[in-house]
Amino acid sequence: MKRFSELKVGDEFFSETKIPLSDLEDYLRFSGIKNVLYEDKKDTERKIVSGRAILAKMEGEFTRLKDMYGNLLIFYGMDGDPSWKDRHARFLKHLYTDESLKMKFTISEKSDLNDDYGLLAIDFEGSKENGDLVVVSKRNLYQIKKNL
Repeated sequence: MKRFSELKVGDEFFSETKIPLSDLEDYLRFSGIKNVLYEDKKDTERKIVSGRAILAKMEGEFTRLKDMYGNLLIFYGMDGDPSWKDRHARFLKHLYTDESLKMKFTISEKSDLNDDYGLLAIDFEGSKENGDLVVVSKRNLYQIKKNL
Protein backbone atom coordinates (compact mmCIF):
# COMPACT_ATOMS: atom_id res chain seq x y z
CA MET A 1 0.00 0.00 0.00
CA LYS A 2 1.24 3.47 -0.88
CA ARG A 3 0.42 6.31 1.46
CA PHE A 4 -0.94 9.65 0.26
CA SER A 5 2.50 11.25 0.61
CA GLU A 6 4.01 8.60 -1.72
CA LEU A 7 1.45 8.98 -4.51
CA LYS A 8 2.36 11.36 -7.35
CA VAL A 9 0.51 12.96 -10.25
CA GLY A 10 1.23 10.81 -13.28
CA ASP A 11 1.50 7.53 -11.35
CA GLU A 12 -0.11 4.74 -13.36
CA PHE A 13 -1.55 1.45 -12.14
CA PHE A 14 -2.79 -1.49 -14.20
CA SER A 15 -5.21 -4.36 -13.79
CA GLU A 16 -7.18 -6.79 -15.93
CA THR A 17 -10.54 -8.47 -15.40
CA LYS A 18 -13.57 -10.00 -17.08
CA ILE A 19 -17.24 -9.42 -16.33
CA PRO A 20 -19.09 -12.75 -16.48
CA LEU A 21 -22.73 -12.92 -17.51
CA SER A 22 -23.76 -13.80 -13.94
CA ASP A 23 -22.11 -10.59 -12.61
CA LEU A 24 -23.85 -8.49 -15.27
CA GLU A 25 -27.20 -10.08 -14.37
CA ASP A 26 -26.57 -9.37 -10.66
CA TYR A 27 -25.72 -5.74 -11.49
CA LEU A 28 -28.82 -5.31 -13.66
CA ARG A 29 -31.01 -6.82 -10.94
CA PHE A 30 -29.46 -4.60 -8.25
CA SER A 31 -29.56 -1.39 -10.31
CA GLY A 32 -33.05 -1.98 -11.64
CA ILE A 33 -31.99 -1.16 -15.21
CA LYS A 34 -34.74 -2.11 -17.66
CA ASN A 35 -33.58 -2.16 -21.27
CA VAL A 36 -34.62 -4.47 -24.12
CA LEU A 37 -30.92 -4.82 -24.94
CA TYR A 38 -30.49 -6.94 -21.82
CA GLU A 39 -33.76 -8.82 -22.21
CA ASP A 40 -32.81 -10.55 -25.48
CA LYS A 41 -33.06 -14.26 -24.70
CA LYS A 42 -31.51 -15.39 -28.04
CA ASP A 43 -27.92 -15.02 -26.87
CA THR A 44 -27.73 -16.57 -23.42
CA GLU A 45 -23.93 -16.78 -23.48
CA ARG A 46 -22.80 -13.26 -24.33
CA LYS A 47 -24.29 -9.82 -23.69
CA ILE A 48 -23.14 -6.22 -24.04
CA VAL A 49 -22.04 -4.98 -20.62
CA SER A 50 -23.73 -1.82 -19.33
CA GLY A 51 -21.43 1.20 -19.25
CA ARG A 52 -22.16 1.85 -15.58
CA ALA A 53 -21.40 -1.80 -14.81
CA ILE A 54 -18.00 -1.36 -16.50
CA LEU A 55 -17.27 1.74 -14.41
CA ALA A 56 -18.42 0.00 -11.21
CA LYS A 57 -16.09 -2.92 -11.97
CA MET A 58 -13.23 -0.53 -12.68
CA GLU A 59 -13.81 1.29 -9.40
CA GLY A 60 -13.76 -2.04 -7.58
CA GLU A 61 -10.52 -3.03 -9.30
CA PHE A 62 -8.97 0.35 -8.40
CA THR A 63 -9.72 -0.13 -4.70
CA ARG A 64 -8.14 -3.61 -4.79
CA LEU A 65 -4.84 -2.54 -6.36
CA LYS A 66 -1.94 -3.47 -4.09
CA ASP A 67 -0.88 0.19 -4.07
CA MET A 68 -4.35 1.34 -2.94
CA TYR A 69 -5.77 -1.45 -0.78
CA GLY A 70 -5.37 -0.68 2.92
CA ASN A 71 -5.94 3.06 2.51
CA LEU A 72 -9.14 4.64 3.69
CA LEU A 73 -10.59 5.68 0.32
CA ILE A 74 -13.91 7.48 0.08
CA PHE A 75 -15.49 7.97 -3.34
CA TYR A 76 -15.93 11.74 -3.45
CA GLY A 77 -17.50 12.37 -6.85
CA MET A 78 -17.02 12.70 -10.59
CA ASP A 79 -16.38 16.29 -11.60
CA GLY A 80 -15.47 15.72 -15.21
CA ASP A 81 -12.58 17.30 -17.02
CA PRO A 82 -12.60 21.06 -17.82
CA SER A 83 -10.73 20.36 -21.08
CA TRP A 84 -13.60 17.98 -21.94
CA LYS A 85 -16.31 20.59 -21.23
CA ASP A 86 -16.69 18.93 -17.79
CA ARG A 87 -17.72 15.62 -19.29
CA HIS A 88 -16.88 12.62 -17.17
CA ALA A 89 -16.97 9.44 -19.27
CA ARG A 90 -17.14 8.29 -22.84
CA PHE A 91 -17.95 4.77 -23.97
CA LEU A 92 -16.22 4.13 -27.27
CA LYS A 93 -16.69 0.42 -28.00
CA HIS A 94 -18.94 -2.34 -26.73
CA LEU A 95 -17.59 -4.74 -24.14
CA TYR A 96 -19.22 -8.16 -24.00
CA THR A 97 -19.44 -10.48 -21.03
CA ASP A 98 -16.34 -12.60 -20.56
CA GLU A 99 -14.16 -10.33 -22.73
CA SER A 100 -10.93 -9.16 -21.12
CA LEU A 101 -10.93 -5.59 -19.87
CA LYS A 102 -7.46 -4.11 -19.46
CA MET A 103 -7.48 -1.14 -17.12
CA LYS A 104 -5.15 1.77 -16.62
CA PHE A 105 -5.60 4.13 -13.69
CA THR A 106 -3.68 7.42 -13.71
CA ILE A 107 -3.44 10.00 -10.93
CA SER A 108 -4.26 13.24 -12.75
CA GLU A 109 -4.49 15.54 -9.71
CA LYS A 110 -3.52 15.45 -6.06
CA SER A 111 -4.36 18.06 -3.43
CA ASP A 112 -4.91 18.56 0.29
CA LEU A 113 -8.49 18.77 1.55
CA ASN A 114 -7.56 19.37 5.19
CA ASP A 115 -5.09 18.09 7.80
CA ASP A 116 -6.58 14.58 7.74
CA TYR A 117 -7.54 13.98 4.11
CA GLY A 118 -6.14 14.44 0.65
CA LEU A 119 -7.94 14.31 -2.67
CA LEU A 120 -6.93 12.21 -5.66
CA ALA A 121 -8.37 12.58 -9.16
CA ILE A 122 -8.05 9.27 -10.99
CA ASP A 123 -8.48 8.88 -14.74
CA PHE A 124 -9.72 5.45 -15.82
CA GLU A 125 -9.09 3.86 -19.22
CA GLY A 126 -10.45 0.47 -20.21
CA SER A 127 -9.52 -1.38 -23.36
CA LYS A 128 -10.07 -4.76 -24.95
CA GLU A 129 -7.41 -7.43 -25.42
CA ASN A 130 -6.76 -6.12 -28.96
CA GLY A 131 -6.14 -2.58 -27.65
CA ASP A 132 -9.50 -1.07 -28.72
CA LEU A 133 -10.42 1.61 -26.20
CA VAL A 134 -13.76 0.81 -24.53
CA VAL A 135 -14.12 3.62 -21.97
CA VAL A 136 -12.37 6.77 -20.80
CA SER A 137 -13.48 8.25 -17.49
CA LYS A 138 -11.81 11.37 -16.16
CA ARG A 139 -11.52 12.84 -12.69
CA ASN A 140 -12.97 10.11 -10.50
CA LEU A 141 -12.38 11.76 -7.14
CA TYR A 142 -11.33 9.96 -3.98
CA GLN A 143 -10.74 11.27 -0.49
CA ILE A 144 -7.82 9.45 1.03
CA LYS A 145 -6.81 9.45 4.69
CA LYS A 146 -3.33 10.93 4.94
CA ASN A 147 -2.06 9.03 7.96
CA LEU A 148 -3.52 5.63 8.53
